[in-house]
Amino acid sequence: MQIREISVMRGPNYWSIRRHKLIVMTLDLEELEAFPTNKIEGFYDRIKNMLPSLYEHQCSEGVPGGFFHRVEEGTWMGHVIEHIALEIQTLAGMEVGFGRTRSYGEKGVYHVVFEYMEENAGLYAARAALRVAEALIAGHPYPLEKDLQQMRELREKERLGPSTASIIEEAIARDIPWIRLNHNSLCQLGYGANQKRIQATMTSNTSSIGVELACDKTDTKFLLEQAQVPVPKGRTVETMEELREAIEEIGYPVVVKPINGNHGRGITADITQWSTAENAFKEATKISKTVIVEKHIVGDDYRLLVVNHKLVAAAKRSPAHVIGDGKSTIKQLIDDINKDPRRGYGHEKVLTAIVVDEMTQNILNAEGYTLDSVLPEGKLLKLKDTANLSTGGTATDVTDMVHPDNEFMAKRISKIIGLDICGIDVMTSDISLPLSETGGAILEVNAAPGFRMHLAPTEGLPRNVAAPVIDMLYPPGSSSRIPIVAVTGTNGKTTTTRLIAHMMKMHGYKVGFTTTDGIYVHNHLLMKGDCTGPQSAEFVLKDPIVNYAVLEVARGGLLRSGLGFDKCDIGIVTNVAADHLGLKGIHSIEQLARVKSVIPESVHEDGYAILNADDDLVYDMRNRVRCHVALFSMDENNPRIQEHARKGGLSAIWENGCITICKGEWKLRVTKAVNIPLTFGGKATFMIQNVLPAVLTAVINKFTIDDIKSALESFIPSPSQTPGRLNLFQFKHFKFMLDYAHNPAGLRALQKLIINIDSTLKVGIIAGIGDRRDDDTREVGKIACEMFDEIIIRTDRNLRGKTQEELVTLLTEGIHSVDPHKTLQVIHKEKEAIDHAIKNVKPGALIVLCSDAVTETLDQILKYKEEEAKMLYELSGYNMPNSIV
Repeated sequence: MQIREISVMRGPNYWSIRRHKLIVMTLDLEELEAFPTNKIEGFYDRIKNMLPSLYEHQCSEGVPGGFFHRVEEGTWMGHVIEHIALEIQTLAGMEVGFGRTRSYGEKGVYHVVFEYMEENAGLYAARAALRVAEALIAGHPYPLEKDLQQMRELREKERLGPSTASIIEEAIARDIPWIRLNHNSLCQLGYGANQKRIQATMTSNTSSIGVELACDKTDTKFLLEQAQVPVPKGRTVETMEELREAIEEIGYPVVVKPINGNHGRGITADITQWSTAENAFKEATKISKTVIVEKHIVGDDYRLLVVNHKLVAAAKRSPAHVIGDGKSTIKQLIDDINKDPRRGYGHEKVLTAIVVDEMTQNILNAEGYTLDSVLPEGKLLKLKDTANLSTGGTATDVTDMVHPDNEFMAKRISKIIGLDICGIDVMTSDISLPLSETGGAILEVNAAPGFRMHLAPTEGLPRNVAAPVIDMLYPPGSSSRIPIVAVTGTNGKTTTTRLIAHMMKMHGYKVGFTTTDGIYVHNHLLMKGDCTGPQSAEFVLKDPIVNYAVLEVARGGLLRSGLGFDKCDIGIVTNVAADHLGLKGIHSIEQLARVKSVIPESVHEDGYAILNADDDLVYDMRNRVRCHVALFSMDENNPRIQEHARKGGLSAIWENGCITICKGEWKLRVTKAVNIPLTFGGKATFMIQNVLPAVLTAVINKFTIDDIKSALESFIPSPSQTPGRLNLFQFKHFKFMLDYAHNPAGLRALQKLIINIDSTLKVGIIAGIGDRRDDDTREVGKIACEMFDEIIIRTDRNLRGKTQEELVTLLTEGIHSVDPHKTLQVIHKEKEAIDHAIKNVKPGALIVLCSDAVTETLDQILKYKEEEAKMLYELSGYNMPNSIV
């Protein structure tokens, strides 16, 4: 068996609109295609023995044991690997269940699709599942536990911490989109101009001064003391001598901690002798040069969590400890505690396993114990100086016990330090009494406090402390989203995208849009190239300027990673024609339509799918969507439009030369097509087809008819507005047109236009695309032969899997099948082909170049325009100013 390719879906995709996180593995079974599981001796018994938990997989039979029954009856190895990949992730602590295996379109080759929780763990599971299957086939032993541990480590390395994850989960529950901005905990909530950011439990609202104060324990203590908040007596030191002086002044017991530490690092508490103080000082200076020495307050350790200056949770924390039974060693007691199923590796579970580290060894030494010592029965031994959950501590929820005076104090502290989210460490004998009565004190104020102790306390009521964070970031009535229009189709999607972006800009929006030419934000080109994939969409949605997004979505990115957004407001499908077939398992136009239908299917319930009623495959997409549907048609008598109108639906049609909006059976005329520059005086009918969905988008956005008319009439086809799309250059003795037409459907549409352009001779410069079917390339040659009097064949720089000779041969075969005597030249380099065509042009001719190298070609053509203008100016007897050149 061989893995040909692995793709990672991160958004709505061809395989599932709802399940975004999928691994798609293209698997070639090779000779195993002839050996289903029932033909592999002993396979059934071996897989049951290695992975008995696969019994829970119901498979298509819908009952426990269903998958095992399929294996026993005989199923193909791709299906088996799908289930193994799911199960080993579950065994590693990542419970997943969705999967499917489908034919790739070649014998013995399959798409194996399965869900993942963490991307790198999912990728590992794909390859590990193949190794497991191969071992089961061969009857060899397999070290499965090694794979499981590797996946656990990948999960811990990759996944968000519990605090960040809780905020993200709460955001998802409220339909707030999110994007992870780095490999750590920096995340964006919302899109574009409505975004907020979080990093762990700091937010874009968090004061940097507040964080600085909280990190400087001396300044924190000073401000609290000035505000009459009880704090322990103490001072800062930098040397052993200063440490000795401080302890003599304060008196034992003391606490030693770094001035800017966090999460309990470098803190030693309840120090009662000089040797311990020395060790504590050395540990603290590993964190910061300056160290705080303060009076150790006797009592219990409490954490008060304040969000948006409101107390939302409180927990009593206990450091990791063991209680002797008179028989077991300290090591045995620790091992017994770590057997608790609630304890795990890192943050994988509610509690963290206790690890014997330097702090623990110091405590044991101070108490006169070793790990092999047997504790007397009932003796409690603390193993850590701090009560952090991350070091094995436990937490009990006491939110409902906090005295109102203590609650008021916590709110004050959050405002004194200036933190929107803070964790306040309190030492007191009883949190239900005011600190003034118990003699308790505030030990620390923490920026970015951990939420785990409140989300899943060891004892007591769990608190959804993420909810008030989201309430603060997005108060009632505020929006986390911006309008998103997604445009797809075989042809016309770039022009439609640009036209909609133009209309929205005229309406006052700060628009971000993506096209095959690049990414634009508020009229600025920020990235050049084909930017129609999910990363480009995310680029726009991450930009804090953008308050309206128009995203061109191409087939390639969809199949590679899915969509770059979770849902959109408007999804447009212009058309579906045979193009890119034979790539990534998409072999038929029906499959291609299924890929394109991801866009309208991703529209939210209150949004609109705008569909081409003249295209059967596109029109059928209406049956798959869960939103409103608007239709457009070039035929005013299209029965589909008429039926839609009778049902009160919204549509746009080309009627009697006019762009017309139909709301139910009422009609509103926008303007005549001849008045829209994009249509070349109504001659470019395929451009009218691009105008119609743009008009519907404007109607849905509540534009007036005058606004729509003004936008359409001000959108001029030009190198700046529509680069590479019907760019017509008028030279003194000839015309030159640059267009992106690159497939048979696009060329047919272009053919209808150039028939209506007066010229003495039509010259076409065409190319084949290497990753298209041979018949599609021949068809391009046939259509070009019908369109042009003379043809120049060039080749792209990226040949996409074929040689120059192969592409030239296929195009030539297509041309000669129509006219064996057609004037034909081969000039491989595009620049040289353009130069040849212009230098040998005949008066009154039209040169048409079909190109995807838009930027370079435009530069070349504009240079010719400048040279001609300069020559004409000089012939008139003047020197041409540089500003004109």
